[in-house]
Order: sequence, then C-alpha cells, then structure tokens
Amino acid sequence: MKKKIENFMIYLKNEQGVSSHTLRAYERDLQEFSEFIEKKPKEVDNLDVRSFLASLHHKKLMKSSISRKLASVRSFFKFLHREGYIKKNPAKLVSSPKVPKSLPKFLTIDEVFTLMDSPDGDTFGPTRDKAILELLYSSGLRVSELTSLDIGDLDMKESLIRVKGKGRKERIVPIGSKAMTAIQEYLPERISLRKKSSALILNCRGGRLTQRSVRRILLFYSRMINLKGDYSPHTLRHTFATHLLHEGADLRAIQELLGHSSLSTTQKYTHVDISHLADVYDKAHPMAKKGRKS
Repeated sequence: MKKKIENFMIYLKNEQGVSSHTLRAYERDLQEFSEFIEKKPKEVDNLDVRSFLASLHHKKLMKSSISRKLASVRSFFKFLHREGYIKKNPAKLVSSPKVPKSLPKFLTIDEVFTLMDSPDGDTFGPTRDKAILELLYSSGLRVSELTSLDIGDLDMKESLIRVKGKGRKERIVPIGSKAMTAIQEYLPERISLRKKSSALILNCRGGRLTQRSVRRILLFYSRMINLKGDYSPHTLRHTFATHLLHEGADLRAIQELLGHSSLSTTQKYTHVDISHLADVYDKAHPMAKKGRKS
C-alpha cells in the first residue's frame, strides 16, 4: 500500500495543489490506516474500513478527527478507483460520525479595530505585522494564500492583489485603503533587509514567512489586547465574510472573494448572523410583514 499512498500524495500535490500541511495530514491518516489493515488496497473491503473506525472510537478520538481520517481513506480509494486499480471504493458507503455543528468564530468591529492598531512602531517587525493583520481582514485571505504572495502579485495602482488559492486557482481580490496604507509603510522596511526574495511577507532573515509564524503573530497580538479565546488567521477570514454579509453584501460576491468553489461552503457564514438576514428580509420582501405575526 505504501507505493499507492506515495502516488496519491503526488496526485494531491501536482494536480490538486493542496498545501503541505494538508499533504502531511493525508499521509499520517493513510499511514495509520495502512498499519491497521495490513492488506493490499485490492483486498480491502468496507468491513475493514468500519473496523478501522471502530478502533479509532476505542481510542476515544474526537468525532471530528475520525471523520477527517475517514475522508482521507475515502479520497485515497476514490483515486485508486479512478486510476482503475480497484473495482469499487470500499469506503464510499461507510458513514461518517455525526459531528456537532459549531458556528465559526468572528470578531466584532471594535475588536478588529483594536487588533489592527496593536502593532506599535515603524520598524520592520511592527510594520510587517500590521500589514499581515490588515491583509487577512481586508481581503479574507487564507493563511496559505498570504504566505505565498509575491511582490509581483500586488497592483498598487488599482489596490488589487492576485491570490493563488486551492487547486492552484487564481483570483483577483481588492485591498482596502487601510491595508494599502499598511503595505506602503511596510515595503520600505522590507527593502531595508537587502535580501533578494520574491515573497511579499518576509521573516527577519529575509526569507518567506511561514504559516506557523503568521499564527504565532496573530496569537501574540490577540493576547496583547486580551481577546478571550484562541484565534487563528482563519478567524479573520470568517470575520471578513461576516462583516460583509452584515453590511448587505451578496453571498455570491462573498463566495468569489473567498475563492470558494461551492456556494454551500460560503453559506455557513449565514448562520453567524441569521437575525440580521431576517431583518433584511422583513425590510425588503413585499410580503414579509404581511406574512409574519406581530
């Protein structure tokens, strides 16, 4: 099975363009499955997959972790079936454990303003950190998209940026005025490092900043201003979408800005502010007031 897993990893990297973090997660999950089953892929049936899930339940793993591991196994066998190596996907009809739905975290507008103002100083570190925070919130970028940005992706004149999303899909995203100001203040400090790098966001040694470093930076400033709870770069992405929705932005437009391939992925943001949507409905729909009892 080892060779088949390697082929699947190559497929995910070269054809699907998944991040290195996701690749490692797939590889860990499939290695664990392989060690448990000890069979060739052609010999695996749905009972083997169910036994694997049962072993995970016995280890008292969270339902979300079990569901993710099953998704990895299912995708692996889907790949093998597509390649003609197996006749059917043994994991296709195995049900995932029901994972309780949780609403995505997001910041209030006041919390965002406080967070954006927290990097203090005009040296490389604070100016870079402010540009990072402003870009994440202004353009709703994934952390992987932020760290993969190059100088050439910036259109300073039009306040736009070219983003490389999942599956190597590119999209053009606007940059807000405050984010543009933060970038303009950061760029001279970036040049002062005198390092030849195409990356927009650099570390203090002049190399491309890692996703882990961005997470540490956000955690540092969120704790500095005493935000309750643990926040990640993805929190700012949720916040970006939630605030747009609250201000009346069309869900399709938000989908385009976020780079979601499916509207259903974007729709989870509607659960955050359903009261606002109901208010918009009451004000805008001709039959709304007649249809609702006071």
